[in-house]
Amino acid sequence: MKEVKVESNFFVYEDVKDIPSDVQQLMQKASEARINAYAPYSKFHVGAAILLDNNEVVTGSNQENASYPSGLCAERTAIYYAGAKYPKSKILKMAIIAGSTKTMTTKPIPPCGACRQAIAEYEIKQESPIEIYFMGETGKVVKSNSLANLLPLLFDKSVL
Repeated sequence: MKEVKVESNFFVYEDVKDIPSDVQQLMQKASEARINAYAPYSKFHVGAAILLDNNEVVTGSNQENASYPSGLCAERTAIYYAGAKYPKSKILKMAIIAGSTKTMTTKPIPPCGACRQAIAEYEIKQESPIEIYFMGETGKVVKSNSLANLLPLLFDKSVL
């Protein structure tokens, strides 16, 4: 048996004011998208904004359903729309802002496992990394240079 160490590296900004201005604008779009979240069950609203290589910005918000598995997270709402509307464009950056309507969320909230897998599909398909920035309603912003960094042991088409 051999032990294998897997590492991920992140950049942590103390506040949204500290991130590059283009990402601040993308985070603002994610914040605006969050307003449109439909989350009557979890009370947890998420907004996502994606910058494409054609300079289009696509947004999404989480959409819940009484049959919980039928809902869709903000990240997948945005990424699937980008894939449907701009199938030849590459995704350069994604900004995510999330928080509860019951309490202030100050801790950065990363994409869930299902969203990581969906984002991975696009990162692999376009053969280039997607920068991902995520935060709570306020506070620190975390940057990952790629989805592969967030999900280092990817499940992809190479195993099918």
